[in-house]
Amino acid sequence: MKTIVANEWKNLGRDKGLLVASVFFAAVLIAVSIISVKEVKQSKENQQKAQQHMREKWEAIDSMNAHSAAHYGTYLYKPVTAIGNFDEGVYNITGKVLRIEGHVQNEIVYSEASQSLLMSKFGKLKSSLILQYIIPLLLIFLAFNSMSNEKESGRVKLLYLQGATTAQLIISKSIAIWIYGILLLSITFFVQLLSLPPDYDQTQRLLLLFVVFALYYYIIVIGTIYLSAKLKNNTAVLTMSLAGWMLWTIFLPKILGNTSEKAFRLPSRQAFQTAMQEDRAKGIDGHNPSDKREKELKEKVLKEYNVTDVKDLPINYDGIRMQADEEYGNQVWDKHFGNNYTLLKKQKTFYQLSGIINPFISLQNLSMGLCGTDMYHHVHFLQQAELYRRNFIKMLNDRHAFGGSKTGEWEWTENNEFFKSIKDFEYRNPALGSLLESYRIDLLCLIGWAALITTIVLFKEKKKEYV
Repeated sequence: MKTIVANEWKNLGRDKGLLVASVFFAAVLIAVSIISVKEVKQSKENQQKAQQHMREKWEAIDSMNAHSAAHYGTYLYKPVTAIGNFDEGVYNITGKVLRIEGHVQNEIVYSEASQSLLMSKFGKLKSSLILQYIIPLLLIFLAFNSMSNEKESGRVKLLYLQGATTAQLIISKSIAIWIYGILLLSITFFVQLLSLPPDYDQTQRLLLLFVVFALYYYIIVIGTIYLSAKLKNNTAVLTMSLAGWMLWTIFLPKILGNTSEKAFRLPSRQAFQTAMQEDRAKGIDGHNPSDKREKELKEKVLKEYNVTDVKDLPINYDGIRMQADEEYGNQVWDKHFGNNYTLLKKQKTFYQLSGIINPFISLQNLSMGLCGTDMYHHVHFLQQAELYRRNFIKMLNDRHAFGGSKTGEWEWTENNEFFKSIKDFEYRNPALGSLLESYRIDLLCLIGWAALITTIVLFKEKKKEYV
């Protein structure tokens, strides 16, 4: 097998066209990687400046009513990971900026795709685009005639006479071409590795991403060479290989993606907002309207402090009332957004399971997930941002209620030290362990495909069929 691998590499080295193509692809991969790294670096710097600017504006508040400050609010920025330049995923589509304020949960806005006609149609040229679509196609062209040429020339009989089996030939030739794919893959990942800051999590993600692409390349190569061994001529092998590539990369992802969206359909934006407003006004169960809730709260507070009028309370009832409304709104948010998250999770699981028939889907899911540009990371950011918003607003409402003012004293203000004491938002990506748990199906599908094809080759191609 070592001799066969070495011989395959000698043949590849004699191909001047392949040498030119290799230099071209290597140059393109390096150029795209460097440009993408610079873009992400610039994006991170811009975000840091914007976040710092908003923090400075918040800390510059000299004197303001605490609840007015809740309406003043602030802005949060969805961060991009250090390896987010490799695969942009849904990052530039879902938006980057979220305004947080009292009484309302705003939508995240300012997606890059909405501001660029070209990108909204074609997306940016990223390393993942080349490595997911173009390089596998190149590997197919290198592998499709690997075994069929041996059969047509009669060399396969000599190899069999020397003791080789069909399985050894397929595996050896697959390894030779697979190594070529790994070399092209390594160029991109080496540039990525050099650009990474000292970050253990990002390095782990990058190395795992390398393994994922290597697995997919192995599936592509050994599958093509197996077809080359089973079919009679090069034309049939190439036709079937290209048909499989088109089915995997173009048609099935669209078909299965649309199927998952229809099977677990999200409510329209108008229906979603209407339902939120109705629950806020009439109560989640439809039998607890806002005026009834406020009356019950007022009676509870008056009883607690043993007074008959809110003006006699030693605290500011307005702050208590607004925080109660805020907490009820949080319940409404949890109900409706929780339903949406459940539907999104079902869509995702359905789409992941389709990796059983299409390993390209598993590759795409893992590529976005490990780069931190998938829906899982987007939802994780929204959840962390909402948790911060709730704590942020509660601190302001509690200050308004228990900071020394009385009911109706809206002119009461807080000083600069109080506003500075409220911590800024700090987002951290989910741990790699929890991420892998979410993408366990995709990993198992890729490993399963590689193991299945290898097993078929080893156990069904023991004989020397073409002697």
